[in-house]
Parts: sequence; structure tokens; C-alpha cells
Amino acid sequence: MTMAPRVVLVHRATELTELIARHGTRAAAAFFLGTRGRDIAEVEARDAAVRDAITEALRAVPVDWRQGRVERADLPRFLFAPEDVVLVVGQDGLVANVAKYLDGQPVLGVDPEPGRNPGVLVRHRPADVRRLLTGGLRTRALTMVTARADDGQELTALNEVYLGSPSHQTAQWRLTTPEGEVERQASSGLLVGTGTGATGWCRSAWQERRSSLRLPAPDDGGLAWFVREAWPSPATGTAHTEGLLVPGQALTVEIESDGLVAFGDGLESDRLSLTWGQRVEIGAAARTLRLVC
Repeated sequence: MTMAPRVVLVHRATELTELIARHGTRAAAAFFLGTRGRDIAEVEARDAAVRDAITEALRAVPVDWRQGRVERADLPRFLFAPEDVVLVVGQDGLVANVAKYLDGQPVLGVDPEPGRNPGVLVRHRPADVRRLLTGGLRTRALTMVTARADDGQELTALNEVYLGSPSHQTAQWRLTTPEGEVERQASSGLLVGTGTGATGWCRSAWQERRSSLRLPAPDDGGLAWFVREAWPSPATGTAHTEGLLVPGQALTVEIESDGLVAFGDGLESDRLSLTWGQRVEIGAAARTLRLVC
């Protein structure tokens, strides 16, 4: 007997939910916002939009399909099955948050607040869900990035990996490019991003330095990398602070500071802990994110 497909809804707590959890009651949250010149009605409207989108999206799931539900904070403890279809209702960043926990499951991103999100990863409306689920899921394979430490630690991200100090203060390492160029550097952090990440943090670095690099597309397998605020000194250089990685290439970073970290997609709590003498390789991941298009 064939088991019915399972749709897993991924969402995050709304601003209203977080405010009430922090202040205890709606009235206390409203008072807090009022003291800062803000009206809780705005937050309530956004909460209602998200809840309405979730309700409409779940109603569109065929009645004979199974359903699951997980909030962003619980993703590290949730077990996705190989046959799951992942329904993300929220901002683009929520798709990136869930991507690292998947291995080939299709992801359908739904935008609950059109006009507030760029819509790079949450491309659909709740009204599209039934048609997409029952019409055959056509997906696009988006490149991901992986950081591997020599002690077995590993993490994968959809947008980018950051390596540096957790406080973003100066960190030191020895960088080796795929071409064999080696440079000792002092920097506020290294970013290695995908074509999807080229719309976010990596794009900020690219724009800020007016780089001439051609940023990769989300599905071409390439990565871009930027060394932030490299410091020139008698012992550290700034000759190799940006570049591209084609599929199969990786950057090698030999750590020369204590207490460094590497994390992906802004999730600082889920990170690699790195110390003096360790070696980290960062390149394209073997797996991709299957985004429903």
C-alpha cells in the first residue's frame, strides 16, 4: 500500500507572538510599543496576514495527504522524511533557514505579505498551492555552499557561509585560493556565497567595494567570495580579497586565531567552532535545494 504524501508546513513566530511572549499580555505589548511611538495595530495586521496565508495554504492541501508542521526554532530537532513536500510560508530567509536540514525534498515558498518580501524564494501565493501540489512539482536546483573543518565539523547553507570572529572583530588566517595563491590575512570576516546569496549579504560586499566580479546565478554551481575589511600590515596582506569558485573548487582557510566560528545564512547558534591551527575548506555542496518554480 502506497503511503499518502506528507506536506510539512514551515513557519516562524510572528512579531506579535514574540511581543506577547516577551511582555506577557497583548495590553502590555501595546503599551510597550506605544511608549516608542508605534501602534500595535500594525503588528496585528501583519500577524493576521501570516495566519490567513497559513490557513489558506493548508486548506489547499489535498484532503488525503498527510500534514506536519514545524516552527523555525524547532527545525534542528525536526526529522524530514525523504518523500516530504516542504511548504514554507514566510519571508525569503525562512527558505534559507530550512534548506540546510533537507536532502532533495521539494520546497514550495509562499509569500504571505506580497510587496514586503523580495520574493526570490517565496514566489507563490496561497491560492497557487493546490495547483502546484497536484499538477506535478517542477523544481529548480539551487546551489548550496558547504564548510568542512579538519575535525569533521560540517555545515551547509543556501545563501552564504561566514567565517570569522563571532563578534565580527579582527580575525587572522592563512587563505589559499584554488589557484594556489597563499596570503596571511587579518579581517572582520570571510563570506562565501551562492548565486542565491548574491541577492543578500554577498551583494552588499560586492556593491560596497564596486567589484567587477560577475556574481553567479543561483543554479550555475558557482560561488563568490569576499574578505571583508582586510587589514594591510607587515604580516598580513590584501592582494586576494575576492574571487569566484567554479564547481569543484574550494577555498582553504588555516585558522590563526582562537575562538573563531563559521555559520550559514545568519544562524549564529548553529555553527562550527574553530581554533588555532585548524583547516577549513569551503566550496559548493554536493546537494542542492529543489525550489518549486
